[in-house]
Amino acid sequence: MKNKILILVSLIILATNVNLKAQTANISSLNANDSKLSLDDIYVTYKYRTKYLRTPAWMKDNKSYTAIETNKEIGGTDIVKYDIRTGKRTILVSAKLLIPKINLDASSDATKCTTTDLRVASEGKPLRIRSFYWSKDNTKLLIYTNTKRVWRSDTRGDYWVLDMNTKDLYQIGEDLDESRLMYAKFNNQGNKIAFVYYNNIYVEDLATKKIKALTKDGNNFIVNGNFDWVYEEELHLYDGFRWSPDGKTIAYWQSNTEGTGVFKIINNVDSIYSTVKNFPYPKVGTTNSSVRMGAVNVETADTKWFDIPGDPRNNYLARMDFIPNSNEIMVQQLNRLQNTNRVWICDVNTMKINNIITYKDKAFVNCCDNIEWLNNYNAFTWTSEKDGWRHLYKVSRDGKSEELITKGDFDVISIKCIDVKGGWVYYIASPHNACEKYLYKSRLNGKGKAERVTPNNFKGQNNYELTSNAKYAFHEWNNSTNPNFYEMINLPKHKTIRVLEDNKKVKEEVANIGLNNKEWFKVDLGYVSLDAWMIKPLNFDPNKKYPVIFYIYGEPWSSTVQNCWSGGDFWNKFLSEQGYIVMSVDPRGTNNPKGREWRKSIYGKLGDVPPADHAKAVLEIEKMYSYIDATRIGIWGWSGGGSSTAHAMFKYPNIYSAGISVAGVYLQKLYDTIYQERYMGLPSTNAEGYRIGSPINFVKGLKGKYMIVHGTGDDNVHYQGCEMLINELIKEGKFFDLMIYPMRTHGIREGRGTTLHLYSRMTKFWLENLPNDAR
Repeated sequence: MKNKILILVSLIILATNVNLKAQTANISSLNANDSKLSLDDIYVTYKYRTKYLRTPAWMKDNKSYTAIETNKEIGGTDIVKYDIRTGKRTILVSAKLLIPKINLDASSDATKCTTTDLRVASEGKPLRIRSFYWSKDNTKLLIYTNTKRVWRSDTRGDYWVLDMNTKDLYQIGEDLDESRLMYAKFNNQGNKIAFVYYNNIYVEDLATKKIKALTKDGNNFIVNGNFDWVYEEELHLYDGFRWSPDGKTIAYWQSNTEGTGVFKIINNVDSIYSTVKNFPYPKVGTTNSSVRMGAVNVETADTKWFDIPGDPRNNYLARMDFIPNSNEIMVQQLNRLQNTNRVWICDVNTMKINNIITYKDKAFVNCCDNIEWLNNYNAFTWTSEKDGWRHLYKVSRDGKSEELITKGDFDVISIKCIDVKGGWVYYIASPHNACEKYLYKSRLNGKGKAERVTPNNFKGQNNYELTSNAKYAFHEWNNSTNPNFYEMINLPKHKTIRVLEDNKKVKEEVANIGLNNKEWFKVDLGYVSLDAWMIKPLNFDPNKKYPVIFYIYGEPWSSTVQNCWSGGDFWNKFLSEQGYIVMSVDPRGTNNPKGREWRKSIYGKLGDVPPADHAKAVLEIEKMYSYIDATRIGIWGWSGGGSSTAHAMFKYPNIYSAGISVAGVYLQKLYDTIYQERYMGLPSTNAEGYRIGSPINFVKGLKGKYMIVHGTGDDNVHYQGCEMLINELIKEGKFFDLMIYPMRTHGIREGRGTTLHLYSRMTKFWLENLPNDAR
């Protein structure tokens, strides 16, 4: 009996080993086929990686800029200055100055040295610069280092100050916990630094090194000078305090998260017992944090609170900044539905408030981040869609008058520079092709037409960082066939001063592979025209029929049909090498500069209008191109694209035969308040919209091959929704593939081998479920 058991165990072990070898061989086979590209090239060795240059920090003289460069002698990095015109290089701060010096002689108290100090001092190594900031008079330098990730960004760390006159280097809050300071910044006078530490705001006097707590009520619920998850994720707010111009006051946000639902992420992989991560996360229709704004006196540490009308849990204090040379702050307040933006002027001395403007929309409005003060601070710039396009206006300080600055049937995408002295505003726009971006300029007085600055030979995506006087710019350009190109230019003639990086080697290497490039086309649905691209397989024969894999996003946050390099887009090109035609179509509502009607068409119908547009586009494409095999249509997407894929597979099963949903939202009520309610309203008033917009309600329709991918550590789109979808699929007797990545976040990239495994697994799914032969 024992021998039989041993034989059985041996057979099981043998079978297991064979299976493991088969799996390993399977991944290897995906990388060892006849393709010119391999998944190893893309996701392991990064064989065709381009160089990306950090945007330079312009100096106040508008004649030079700074950059961080490796110090080859001692390691670490130098901060160097370059003359824009001549390219002359000067070391402003050597890495040698960034080595902490700690006196451990008999007169010193070694017990006060932090762990970081002792470690760095013992190694004799310079600080690693994550970022740096100058005081207004350029006499002091603030170094951010030893950082830790919080949600998306590494917003916690240590801060050090280098005195440029004395060359003294010292740590801010040196006796405080390591890597716990957040958002440290100088006042205008350069003699104090404020920072957030364990949800309280502190100020350190740089002369005396004394630290004062300006708030003391911060705890697990009360958050001062910082934000909860949803404010950071959806309103893009990070540092929650502002120095007054005179340095006497700090205006700040305070959030009270008590009463907000707490989400739990269970970690089963890092210890023998599960651990739980808790964080406030307001889901659709539930209770938000209570948020208010106050002004604290830096000398007395007394806070006064602004009495801004409206329920603090059902309104969002979305923006706040001091008006230059004043004791007033401008506040933007969105109501919960986000269809109204009230602009307030608030005095930090008198605490008086004044509502100067109220902007409304039948759908939703966005915050304005293009504010520049003009006419001796008596007017400011503002973006609005009131004429159907996103344009820049000049508004009087009291809000009683406004003038249109940019004119035409196009959207202003982003403001790059407002040259008050020269009388121009420079901005990114694309009046004739929503898949591309160019630099334009218009007169601040509103006269004349918009003028394109970008030359015609830079077709594709263009971005610029201009000096404050608009005489020079850092220009970045790329498109689907040209990797990122960086240069310094002179404006307004756009004359090249110096090419900083052309990625010529990468371009040549990719060209030598001989891959097919994207072909651009439009799909006319009668009521709207949609932009699209395709990549054909190698040795394409138009007389044969090919399977198609559509890549989709389908929500307002982003767009997939842009003429950009996108890292070489090697995954899609790899799929085309496997015999697939790869396509992408942007339905209505996606993030494209196509006017208000395009953006607002999805209001209350997110999850309804975009998938319907896409399905109709696929049917139209089948008519346009005879080589499309209508029986082999695949679709996949990530996040909002994962949701869109689920809609496609469940609602249009006769169109799509295979699909992969990565990190999708399957029940809209599970997502956060700010994003989902902005586009859908409240569940109490749009119940049917939420039902139609949630693919989990349509799983009965699934006929094709379907795969779900999710990370259990996703703090953005919770794994909870994935499990709920799985339950419904089981209930309806639907078979599906499932790939779960333990404790990976929304990007599913943490951990050794994760990215290669993910794309290998998806490749395997396509090869097994969407036959790739040309027929």
